[in-house]
Amino acid sequence: MSVLAWNFMRSDDRTIGQITVSELYRQLDNDNILEVTFQGETRVEGELKNTIVVDEADVNEFVTDLPSAEVTGELMTLMLDREVEITARSRGLGWGTLMISILPVFLFIAFWIWIFRAMQSGGNRAFQFGRSKARMISPDTPQVTFADVAGAEEAKVELEEIIEFLKDPPRFSRLGGRLPKGVLLVGPPGTGKTLLARAVAGEAGRPFFQMSGSDFVEMFVGVGASRVRDLFEQGKAHAPCIIFVDEIDAVGRHRGAGLGGGHDEREQTLNALLVEMDGFEANEGVILLAATNRPDVLDPALLRPGRFDRQVVVDLPDVKGREGILRVHAKKLPLAEDVELSLVARGTPGLSGADLSNICNEAALFAARRGVDRVAMEDFEQAKDKVMLGTERRSMVLTDAERRLTAFHEAGHVVIGVKVPGLDPVHKVTIVPRGRALGLTASLPEEDRHSHTLDWLNGQLAMLFGGRVAEELEFGPEKVTTGAGNDIERATAMARRMVTRFGMSDRIGLMAVGDSEQEVFLGRELVQRREVSDFTARQVDQEVKRILDEAHSRARGIVEENRELLADIANALLERETLDASEIQLLVEGKALAPLTSDFDSEQGSLELPGAAAKPAAKPRPGLGSADPLPSPG
Repeated sequence: MSVLAWNFMRSDDRTIGQITVSELYRQLDNDNILEVTFQGETRVEGELKNTIVVDEADVNEFVTDLPSAEVTGELMTLMLDREVEITARSRGLGWGTLMISILPVFLFIAFWIWIFRAMQSGGNRAFQFGRSKARMISPDTPQVTFADVAGAEEAKVELEEIIEFLKDPPRFSRLGGRLPKGVLLVGPPGTGKTLLARAVAGEAGRPFFQMSGSDFVEMFVGVGASRVRDLFEQGKAHAPCIIFVDEIDAVGRHRGAGLGGGHDEREQTLNALLVEMDGFEANEGVILLAATNRPDVLDPALLRPGRFDRQVVVDLPDVKGREGILRVHAKKLPLAEDVELSLVARGTPGLSGADLSNICNEAALFAARRGVDRVAMEDFEQAKDKVMLGTERRSMVLTDAERRLTAFHEAGHVVIGVKVPGLDPVHKVTIVPRGRALGLTASLPEEDRHSHTLDWLNGQLAMLFGGRVAEELEFGPEKVTTGAGNDIERATAMARRMVTRFGMSDRIGLMAVGDSEQEVFLGRELVQRREVSDFTARQVDQEVKRILDEAHSRARGIVEENRELLADIANALLERETLDASEIQLLVEGKALAPLTSDFDSEQGSLELPGAAAKPAAKPRPGLGSADPLPSPG
């Protein structure tokens, strides 16, 4: 490079000009050429006795390209006659041309030298592709603690023991105990698994490495396994420490599942993880903490003791847990005196910690819209309805006929809900469109329920058919609509589970029919296997049809016996749009409702504006009644 720079950047007193062959002959005739150098047969360079002007510049040296060897010979003869000093040399590459030609070779060699040095110094980490993307959280950084976690007391106890083990190992090891190598947090989405891991990081007082399961595998082959090894190398360097892998099912999926085969990159990453967790090399002082909501797809080798010694279930919170979660999130809110979080907790069964956090946030937003300084109980009620039932769509157009049909449909659900013993109390019914539903009936259990009886399931089936039965009785069989589509779909799924999974059919008996792992990429099998005969499948369909027909007949009988109550509820809905539990109870007792005032609240506002049909409702949350889609053609 230095020679190249010198060749191009050198400067002296000489000025060179490019002249034509004709000008060369003229200067030769004028005896103005001192010496020349022939380079090959087609180029001549020389020095002039006196300067000439070339392109408005004075030059004392020249260069001329010659057209042919004959012209070159003729010039040499003339110059010899005039005693011009002549030098000849073969034409070769100049320094500049030479360096330009060999520069790519030098760059290529330098590139590979850099690659080899990076590989030797970085342990196969050229370009940092194989480096772990784990982020280390220092113990000195302010973190979440167990005081910020509620609703998962059993999980906190398990994890607190791990932290005590890290802080005081001799307390446990003196009796022969050893530090658990892995803890797997298992639970539905939104229950606080990642929050618990953050609390462990805040409480442990030890280095905490955080990484997502999707960070291991990328487009380059071998990167996942390399990152696993690098992650544990970092952990061993900071032992004792905790490594947290969120969504570990991204790399821990059962080997052989799907279409990847034995050379799937994820399987190579999983193999490296298995070796690092419990291989030949000791891995003392490194605890792997992982979270997943799909434990059924994890490889059995990953779940065995010695790798994940403990599986901590982080389930949906009960009523006490929900109240604790609400109190944690409500610390940041200025609450009014009428707020009772215990009532909110009792009215939100089946909701996760993330849902409850969303309710607190929505309540604060409702209070801000009202322009008040404190969050009141009415804000929590509106937030609860929004999260559990959907957002009101008061701008949607409903014709008078649609409003009347929707009112009777929802009234049918309510009649079954209040007349069938053992069902969950009806919490609210509305014909105000919410989300994608045209009308909605919500039932909330009085307490947390973890199992269901046959009577309760049959009552639920009857309640699902209450809307269709009300349409049949009020408008005639030929006037029924598609509004009961979601009800029928849910009833069919419930009846099929009763027959195939719950053993609630005398004809089929106590036999599980079918396999729950039916998805290629979610389960373990590449293809679906049919484990029932055609005869058994036909019997299952007949039993499902029988259960549904009996539920429909039961619903029809109850609604026919309570036609007056059906009409009262429907007319009240047409007048008020929304009825709560106390108003429904007054109608059931045959009492009149309080007259409406001119000042409508948020749930008893003006009638809807014209709008379009909604799509079928999504599956409601646990504990809710029916969410009916807008009747649509089909």
